[in-house]
Amino acid sequence: MYTVDLHAHTRFFHGRRALGDRFDPLGARLLARAAGRRGLEGVATTNHDYYTPLDPPGGAQTIPGIEITTDQGHVLVVGPDPPSATKPGALSPAEAVALAHDRDCAAIVAHPFRNSSVRELEEVPFDAIEVNGKHPRSRPLVEELAAERDLPLVGGSDAHYPFEVGRAYTVVEADRFTPEAVVDAIRDGRVSARVADSPLDRLLRRAYRVIHRHKHVIDAIERPTPGVGTPPGED
Repeated sequence: MYTVDLHAHTRFFHGRRALGDRFDPLGARLLARAAGRRGLEGVATTNHDYYTPLDPPGGAQTIPGIEITTDQGHVLVVGPDPPSATKPGALSPAEAVALAHDRDCAAIVAHPFRNSSVRELEEVPFDAIEVNGKHPRSRPLVEELAAERDLPLVGGSDAHYPFEVGRAYTVVEADRFTPEAVVDAIRDGRVSARVADSPLDRLLRRAYRVIHRHKHVIDAIERPTPGVGTPPGED
């Protein structure tokens, strides 16, 4: 049995690919060490729309992955051979899943209740649904969705900073710990999601709730009032 965070990023910023490519090796080392300190055997590097092979020494083992931005939300692709790059919004969820399966990877619904309508697609053959570490209070909804679709639950922190690693993670029942074995366990349902509940994790969750509440207030203040100085269709 092994524990792995199936959703983590090697950088805390998006875009600026050239800068990110230089930063990613350091970011991967920090992720692996943070995951190791958490007692995890592995962490998947699932950067937005690209995958760079990174296997830093020390800490937890890194598992290849990518977070694909489809035209309806995000899909995690984890396994031995994820695509090296995808164009944001260019693929449908069904196309992202087909791409994952063609490359012997698992396709996972990422944060199904945040900025996504992927969960509404009953006909797409996903392999699992994620309990996301950024908002674990949505877990009852995610569990209900997984039960409806007869899909296993996996856990991922959605970390963009190393200290966030492991706030949600996946228990994998397998005899060995390889990307192929992780994919097989997901497809066979030999996985389960866990949410960390240490004092640090509880403090982080409270801090993020405050940050998001302030963000929503600022967004509401800055958003133009419909019909007041706003052209039709642009509110």
